[in-house]
Amino acid sequence: MKLLEEFWKEIFETKSKGLEWWERQQALNEKRNAKLVKVNGKGHIYQRMKYDQEEKVYYHLHLSMLMKQGKHFFREERTIPYEFRLRAGEIMDHRPTVINEQVEPTEKLFPDVGKGEKSERFVYDRLAAVQYAERWWNSYNPQYRKFEVDCTNYVSQCLRAGGAPMRGAPNRNQGWWYSGSNWSYSWAVAHSLRWYLAGSTQGLTGTEVDSPAELQPGDVICYDFEGDGRWNHNTIVVAKDAYGMPLVNAHTSNSRQRYWSYEDSTAYTPNIQYKFFRIG
Repeated sequence: MKLLEEFWKEIFETKSKGLEWWERQQALNEKRNAKLVKVNGKGHIYQRMKYDQEEKVYYHLHLSMLMKQGKHFFREERTIPYEFRLRAGEIMDHRPTVINEQVEPTEKLFPDVGKGEKSERFVYDRLAAVQYAERWWNSYNPQYRKFEVDCTNYVSQCLRAGGAPMRGAPNRNQGWWYSGSNWSYSWAVAHSLRWYLAGSTQGLTGTEVDSPAELQPGDVICYDFEGDGRWNHNTIVVAKDAYGMPLVNAHTSNSRQRYWSYEDSTAYTPNIQYKFFRIG
């Protein structure tokens, strides 16, 4: 849609204020001494609804941002769902589409991780996990179910691609596993995976570390945006920036090589809490 292209061109060329996540992005770039060299954007309209004299349009904005940190270049990509009303050829009420944070319908989100059982080690193929994360960061493997809130499902798939062994089926509150039309809560619920990694002593295990700088590609970061004890989001580390800090991939708001802190996210609050897990 030509009108939409002109809309975004004006925003980026004039550095319009009021686009909250973009302002956060620029502030974060300055904080980490990263310069935006070039940005390309492409919109994909996936739903249009006409009523009266207006039309409601839903689309995904795919941004590709070439960044420079010292002599180091990397490309950050992001897909953001947007919506707007179109009336008389004018874009109105343009805003990000709100994605409801949903969890599985259960009160018990602390999985049975089998504490006290014999510890078993597995060889974690970090390269395979990262390759999977890169392959599917902005699409969905048909071998797995796609969730509306897909971040943990995506991270679990990456861990599985790296060789993490599944266990606990068919009890959804036990272990970490996926089997066709059924899966454990820890596979698909952010809060459950965070606690599973903290307590598991066999199969898929995680070791909590104090600093994101200690993480390597293939490791996992968990996010509690409000700092209220309810863990909302998970990402997988796929690279490190020029200063050794993690760059992550994620689903729901699909992102590639995004800076780990999520300070540019619309979900960010000053109360955000993080957990950093070394896998294997």
